[in-house]
Amino acid sequence: MGKLPFEKIKREMLIRHEVATHVSEELAMDELINYGIVNVDKPKGPTSHQTAEFVKNIFGLKKAGHSGTLDPGVTGVLPCAIGKATRITQALLPAGKEYVALMYLHREIDEETIRKAFADYTGKIMQLPPVKSAVRRIERPRSVYYIDILEIDNKHVLFRIGCEAGTYIRKYIHDLGKRIGCGAHMAQLRRSKVATFDESTAFTLQDIADAVWYYRNEKNESFLRKIIQPIETGVRHLPHVWAGDGTLAPISHGRDLAVPGIVKVESGIVAGELVAVMSTKDTLVSLGIAQMDSEKMVSAEKGIAVKNDKVFLPQ
Repeated sequence: MGKLPFEKIKREMLIRHEVATHVSEELAMDELINYGIVNVDKPKGPTSHQTAEFVKNIFGLKKAGHSGTLDPGVTGVLPCAIGKATRITQALLPAGKEYVALMYLHREIDEETIRKAFADYTGKIMQLPPVKSAVRRIERPRSVYYIDILEIDNKHVLFRIGCEAGTYIRKYIHDLGKRIGCGAHMAQLRRSKVATFDESTAFTLQDIADAVWYYRNEKNESFLRKIIQPIETGVRHLPHVWAGDGTLAPISHGRDLAVPGIVKVESGIVAGELVAVMSTKDTLVSLGIAQMDSEKMVSAEKGIAVKNDKVFLPQ
């Protein structure tokens, strides 16, 4: 089974200062509702925006945001950030995605030819977005990380694809059909993963509505705690930098993270990369752009290590 890029990276912990770590307390349910992520199993029919609106209305919140558009006819994983957590979608939008797709070939082709076509159309590909798309229609490079062919039944091919954000699967299938020489179209599509969110933690809109009802009417929060994930779940795929307690107040007022304020970092960070800045309680502090690599963050005496972009600490 294939892996998305972040799943292949094994990071080590690099210590700058030895400090005591603390386990953060479990958020009260009302706080979690206003600062969490719900992994929705999007149904066929509504748009991603409409689905996020449904989630917002179920909770009675002012804001909810989703992690990347799915066409109305496509089902599957759609993480929705709720309340004050909506800005975390910035970290999820460019994250790798996985889909399970059913391709219909316009005439029967031998299995060896099909498998070779998939193998040749993996890695860096060039893709022209479809006519109906939210981006400018120019050919652009996209990465197909892996293809797992699950079943071939006459003209039907069921496969799993892991790809870069912004890859159009319907267009991928159309282009693959042309490469095979028979033509093909997408018969069905389901998204199975966004970053670390997968089908194992996805809940239907009805599941969510029922859990909210039990919480508000029966004072039973056990179902809702299974559904709402803390905001930190939305940055698990990013490299982490931990900031000392003394730096939290300056960061909350807009200061960038300087080298002396770092406690520890994960290995493999490169300058220009999006990183998650965490507290010693493993709570999310900010999202920012690394200004140096991991080793320099640990060894340097001064300098800005992370230029903060989105701060999640209250002022």
